Amino acid sequence: MKSDKLLSFSLMPSSVISTALSVAVSVAISATLVAPEGAFAASQDAAPAKTAKAKKATKKVAKAEPTAGKKAAETRTVAAKEDDARPVAKKHRVAYTMNGRHHSAMRRVAFEPRQPTVGQAFGLHETPDSLMLRSGVAYVVDQNTLEPLFDKNSHAVVPIASISKLMTAMVVLDSKAPLSEPIEVTDEDRDYEKNTGSRLSVGSVLSREDMLHIALMASENRAAAALSRYYPGGRPAFIAAMNAKAKQLGMTDTHFENSTGLTSHNVSTARDLVKMVNAAYQYPMIRQFSTDRSYDVFTGKRNLAYNSTNALVRNASWDIGLQKTGFINEAGECLVMQTTIHNRQVIMVLLDSSGKYSRFADATRVRTWLDNGGADQQPRITSADAGGPGT
Repeated sequence: MKSDKLLSFSLMPSSVISTALSVAVSVAISATLVAPEGAFAASQDAAPAKTAKAKKATKKVAKAEPTAGKKAAETRTVAAKEDDARPVAKKHRVAYTMNGRHHSAMRRVAFEPRQPTVGQAFGLHETPDSLMLRSGVAYVVDQNTLEPLFDKNSHAVVPIASISKLMTAMVVLDSKAPLSEPIEVTDEDRDYEKNTGSRLSVGSVLSREDMLHIALMASENRAAAALSRYYPGGRPAFIAAMNAKAKQLGMTDTHFENSTGLTSHNVSTARDLVKMVNAAYQYPMIRQFSTDRSYDVFTGKRNLAYNSTNALVRNASWDIGLQKTGFINEAGECLVMQTTIHNRQVIMVLLDSSGKYSRFADATRVRTWLDNGGADQQPRITSADAGGPGT
């Protein structure tokens, strides 16, 4: 009888055996992945219990020693604040493939809230405005007359992130370097400050023109870094040229330390950025590259398809002549544009916006306000930093 069972097992199809083994292994891996979740949850449940015991002990000490009551209360307050500051546990789905089949399991991970931007730290978002913008800084001017149409904290000096690439583009074009010259990405072009990634791998080779194109349209950081390294005199000379150009344009509250904007030390004001946008608008190539919706490049290794970082350029209802987006944690979401609204050419600067799409929503609010004749009824919105009470 026993030999018959063994014989029947040996005659089973190999595919059935393989499937059975695959299921067994999958169950084992799922148990391993899910186990930490239970352990984490248990530790979370244990922590409040331990804290509760500690609080009870503190209360007993406070009753036994009345003179130390105030100190005990302070201790409990600090402990409560520390508990509130702890990372919030969130679930994260882990996926894996076994024997050609896709499996997944849930694990609990710690989430740490993002640090406040410079604008948030200095209370720029507390300035009221009639449009209820999510941007801490907003400045809109008539491009032809430079008359301010909307003003919210336009004097504030804040990080500008990749808005810096407009200045990078002007310095590159001012150098008159051959646009067809090949430029290679090296380790020196990696981001060692923010540790951001890039689709341009080390060893990629593009023409100067293609590097400029994807730096403006898709905010490709390694492209901007490589452009500065290939400048006559190298990167230090390029940064010096950026600051010299800013001084030439009358941007008195602006300073640059790199060509990408991946540093909080690239700072400016909305008023200075209007000058930079207006100057960049005089370069036809910057207008074209910054407003392209998509562009493909060949790196010498593979083809890469890039898309614009600004969703508004794909919206047919907008007439955008130049644009640039920017983001780092210290700067928040940023956007500058030259656009035509209600038959009027305007320059729009939105800095330190909170929320991934809030800068685009703010731009739409401003456009709606202008379309409805807001600037004609109330030509200037006075911000708190302009000496008014704010509106």
